[in-house]
Amino acid sequence: MPQDNNGLKVALTGFMGVGKSSVARHLASLLRTKRLDLDRIIEQSQGKTIARIIDDIGIDKYRDIETENLTNVVGRDDFQILSLGGGTWTLERNREILRANGFTSVWLEATFEHCWLNIAFSRKDRPLARNKEGARQLFEERQKIYCLADWHFIIRSGLNSYDIARQIREEIFS
Repeated sequence: MPQDNNGLKVALTGFMGVGKSSVARHLASLLRTKRLDLDRIIEQSQGKTIARIIDDIGIDKYRDIETENLTNVVGRDDFQILSLGGGTWTLERNREILRANGFTSVWLEATFEHCWLNIAFSRKDRPLARNKEGARQLFEERQKIYCLADWHFIIRSGLNSYDIARQIREEIFS
């Protein structure tokens, strides 16, 4: 069972490759609580990777599955930290689900080059970022939606995911 930590539940958002899952892992450890990763939950529920789901049924039907899984997870009381997929926050319905269930949203912001470097060196197939220019366009479109988050943490050069988790703990959970 999670520690109290002011009873706060946090949802981490940001572009793919920014480090949401890593920050969530460190933050949960620092707070001695549990975390959930929405992408992993979706993959478990569907029995295949996110890339395979999107390739098989398309992005619109994938977004429906994502919203359904988000709805199923937000009412659970066995975790405090939720890392979202890069596109989850872009849908108004998902932002409303999170707000209605008392989540504080945190945008992890980084430059496109930072994200692209992580995407390029990852072994994960990312169907919405299979080429740099397509990924850059998506990144630019999403910036104006990510900024709707309650909190904003900038990933600066020299900071790692543990440093960001510490900043979030100090700013939000203190």
